[in-house]
Amino acid sequence: MLETKKTFCRICHAACPMEIDVEDGKRIVAVRGDRTDPLFEGYTCIKGRQLADQFHSPSRLRSPLKKTTAGTFEEMASEEALDEIAERLQVITEKYGPRSVATYIGTGAYQNSIGVPVASAWHEGFDSPSFYTSLTIDQPAHRSSLLRLGSWEAGWQNFTDADVLLAVGYNPLVSSYGPASGLQGTNPFIRLREAKKRGLKLIVIDPRRSELATQADVWLQVKPGEDPTLLASMIGHILNNDLHDMSFCEQYVDQVQLSRLKEACSAFTLNYAAERCAVSSSDIKLAAEMFASGPKGTAGSGTGPNMAPHGTLMESLVLTLNVLCGRVLREGETLESPYMLFPGDTRRAQVTAPSNPTPGAPHRVRGLSGLPGEMLTNALNDEILLEGDGQVRALIVSGGNPVQAWPDQHKTLKALGDLELLVVIDHRMTATAQLADYVIAPRLQLEREDVPNVMDRRFPAVYTNYAERVIYSDDDVLNEWEVFVGIARRNKTKIKLPGGDLPINEDLTDGIVIDYVYGNARLPMSRWRENKRTIHNDNPIKVLPGDPKNDARFAVCPDDVLEELSEVRVEHSASELLDTFDKSLFPYLLVGRRLKHALNSLGSELPGLARVATTNYVYVNPDDLVELGATAGDLLKITSPRSSVVGVIESDPDIKRGVVSMSHSWGDISLTDEKVRDIGSPTNRLVTSDVGYDRITGLPIMSAIPVNITAITEDQLLSN
Repeated sequence: MLETKKTFCRICHAACPMEIDVEDGKRIVAVRGDRTDPLFEGYTCIKGRQLADQFHSPSRLRSPLKKTTAGTFEEMASEEALDEIAERLQVITEKYGPRSVATYIGTGAYQNSIGVPVASAWHEGFDSPSFYTSLTIDQPAHRSSLLRLGSWEAGWQNFTDADVLLAVGYNPLVSSYGPASGLQGTNPFIRLREAKKRGLKLIVIDPRRSELATQADVWLQVKPGEDPTLLASMIGHILNNDLHDMSFCEQYVDQVQLSRLKEACSAFTLNYAAERCAVSSSDIKLAAEMFASGPKGTAGSGTGPNMAPHGTLMESLVLTLNVLCGRVLREGETLESPYMLFPGDTRRAQVTAPSNPTPGAPHRVRGLSGLPGEMLTNALNDEILLEGDGQVRALIVSGGNPVQAWPDQHKTLKALGDLELLVVIDHRMTATAQLADYVIAPRLQLEREDVPNVMDRRFPAVYTNYAERVIYSDDDVLNEWEVFVGIARRNKTKIKLPGGDLPINEDLTDGIVIDYVYGNARLPMSRWRENKRTIHNDNPIKVLPGDPKNDARFAVCPDDVLEELSEVRVEHSASELLDTFDKSLFPYLLVGRRLKHALNSLGSELPGLARVATTNYVYVNPDDLVELGATAGDLLKITSPRSSVVGVIESDPDIKRGVVSMSHSWGDISLTDEKVRDIGSPTNRLVTSDVGYDRITGLPIMSAIPVNITAITEDQLLSN
């Protein structure tokens, strides 16, 4: 019997509503966007439309695997696997302490709305701070900068009535995701077209003419790594010409710090920034004045500039632009985003006081500390390799692929090999899974219940949706939460959630766990289930007057920001943070990029996506190719001060000269690239985590990497 089920996609954050035609409750025969949805209106991307291939793939894991003494894998029952894993974790915890057991949550697991909070609560249940996620190798400065700067309780202004949008290195037309109050993945092409029609001015800062940049009123093709220079120049121009919201700043910004910021940014004149950033001074001036004139609209940044040198400073300057121009929601306004999974129907028009940007558990390396509730993944390799009290000895990887994603592939492989226990939860045999002691096969998205946990803070309307289970099978697969609950049950630890202590000794379902995870949601879960694909026009969060006793002010130029601005001003280029190499030998800069047909390491194994590409091409300006004596389809050896990778050339006139672009998280476990045309190559091999890292978040330079590029032949590739 053929049935049509409604759900939403969980390959990425966007949560696009879909219709799934299912035969006999087990086989997917068709996947399409749900045109009846009031927010997305049928929008989906190419990745989401491959759900049938993902679910029915012959290479999909359908039961747990255990590595034998011979190095091969054999199937085992999930209950038996959890028995053994729990026992080994208990031994490691008793021998080395709770901190020795770590969990890493990858991008794939973030779309599981209960897996991540249950894993975090599991760690709290036995006092282990060693909880890590992909956030801290992607855009950790989004959180740390807001803590240091201070935040506005009611949030930034809404995108739906914005007059201007400043997008620094993000491209939601491909990634289907943007920073708070930016363009989101909810039918982004139509939403942008509508916004432009009503008069939105779009400013894009990006070293390549991205899909978003093609729609820009002002496109600043900045030299990679120089975003802080450009942003400081814009701030200096705004402050020196009194283009900021003086009334707002007088009331809500620390005046001493505002004066320091003005003085520091004044050193970044338009002409100085133009020369260093390789853009026109008149365009910098135009962009600064266009943003300042608003009167509504926000600035936000993406992954690329966060991964580049001075990433936290860059993010701080972006957010400071919003503060200086008063781009916050005021008393009497309402939030466009739902926040239905959070408590409270109101927010106040006031500053949340600045605080420590990294208040989490201290690391044993580089003087770093974690973010609230999690430690820094960019330091996890060192936490595994550094002997002594607190050394990580066991690691659970959920929905991630560290071999291809963590900075410094050489060090990552060494670290994973040094563990006493590695457990991987994944539906496919990834490069990381090949190193595991146990691989747990998870339920895929259509086999579980979910709410759109990430997009609840981003939807441009007060929208709710709920995904029921669509597919049932006889496979021995577990939802991620079942792994952590199973271990907690066996080792007698608690899992405390907003709805109370999870009754781990009872029979639990996805729905029950969702009720506990979101036990304090402002819309009860019972009503979520009754309001699928619904816009609640009558239930936005309202902005109330600020507390008259609240005297918190934004910290726009604390000591460390002032110090770093001064350092940037005396640099000749951002690459000087990597001070251990001859810069003349690495004249190019490598940046990352998003792809429509892949999400990090997910994509090329699916036939529909493999037909688009099986490699992460290296995109090069055609004029640079002429100098190299190379053409599209040739091989390019890309060498950084740390290591080398090989890429397949794609000519791209939209990339700045002197810059090459590749997407990350491709390749395999090998440190050589003979199969580059079939599986791509991992750019994390080019990264070092020992020098040049961000002073706040510890993030290494993972974009704007100085490199040398050389055309090579197939024979040269094989001979290496």
